[in-house]
Amino acid sequence: MNEITTKIDETNQSGSGAFIPYLMAGDPSPEKSLDYVRALAAGGADLIELGVPFSDPVADGPTIQAAGNRALETTNNLDEVFKVVRKARREIDIPIILMSYYNPILQFGELEFLKKCRETGTDGVILPDLPPVEGNGFFESARESDIGVPLLATPDTDASRLKEISEKTTGFLYLVTRPGTTGAKSDLDESTGSAIRSVKDGVPEGLPVCAGFGLSTPKQVNRVIRAGADGAIVGSAIVVRVGNGEEPEKIERFVGELKKGTKI
Repeated sequence: MNEITTKIDETNQSGSGAFIPYLMAGDPSPEKSLDYVRALAAGGADLIELGVPFSDPVADGPTIQAAGNRALETTNNLDEVFKVVRKARREIDIPIILMSYYNPILQFGELEFLKKCRETGTDGVILPDLPPVEGNGFFESARESDIGVPLLATPDTDASRLKEISEKTTGFLYLVTRPGTTGAKSDLDESTGSAIRSVKDGVPEGLPVCAGFGLSTPKQVNRVIRAGADGAIVGSAIVVRVGNGEEPEKIERFVGELKKGTKI
């Protein structure tokens, strides 16, 4: 069991869902993004997801695309992202997970990337554009390195496909609560709860399921946790505040309110 799963389990055992906020590394600068990482931790984050800036972010909506464009001005390669992680891990001890597209890792080198994860205290990586059937070598190397690789599923993922994804994922299964790209949503469909319960029934015992895409309020966070999700992921609702120039103290308070929604 890697650090990601361990942390989620510990949080669940305390009577709370895990709260996983997202930031774009380097937005608006490496130094300022580190201040925001500190704010997430101080606000009650159980794990932190850091985006890797990329020029062609096909799974991201306009808010995170804009954050990536800002970050590319100063943080345009994985070495710069790892510098942010290394500095963050000197001060916080919760798991940090990168959200990246596969191309930067391919260019960096898979094994070198995993080595750098270990050196910097990076606990996992999410790769939305690496199909499970094509990533076997990377998944196995990551497992041997104890680096979690959460894979994505949707409410429409059929049982056989869900089984395949679950067998290859480590850390947690990332349930995309709605189709399309990232971005805050005013409300959740009535089917969200049933989708969470269905996916939970289809994954191996001991594999956490965390829900994301579209969550932006404490009420929505609470809804997915009460439906059975082991954790909730919030990205665009935080990133837009960073883009608007909100100070870390305000982000910390906002994260604190979202964390309250994870109470069961």
